[in-house]
Amino acid sequence: MNNSSERNKENTLAFLKALEDYDLEKVVQSFAEDGVHINPYSSGLFPEGTKGQDGVRSYWEPVFQNFEKMEFPVEEIYSMNEANMTFVKFEGKIKLKNDGGWYKNNYYATFKFNEEGKITEYVEIFNPIVAAKGFGLLDQIK
Repeated sequence: MNNSSERNKENTLAFLKALEDYDLEKVVQSFAEDGVHINPYSSGLFPEGTKGQDGVRSYWEPVFQNFEKMEFPVEEIYSMNEANMTFVKFEGKIKLKNDGGWYKNNYYATFKFNEEGKITEYVEIFNPIVAAKGFGLLDQIK
């Protein structure tokens, strides 16, 4: 495996760790200046994503304020050398504030990187029905 493949895997895991650590600056700095975060199954209930480091900051900052704890154990991670990207399967375990219990969902994500190892595209795929149920939003599904 080449160096960029290992670096991309390490950067993928570092991004998830930064989320777990509530390290907003590390999350933001993981992205290229024009990097994008895409949630293709937002289903009108969740943010569709964002663009740029300022967008990443404003996307994640309220997330950290709303949850007591977040864990993202990785089940599988693969590097795709030709595309300078990784694919990762992980679980999301999020402890809701005010004794709201735990929200859990399975996630699949792709990360594309530039030559410097910064994220140019992060696509997060999750089950929106499970998410809506976990956050008490089922009645908002149209």
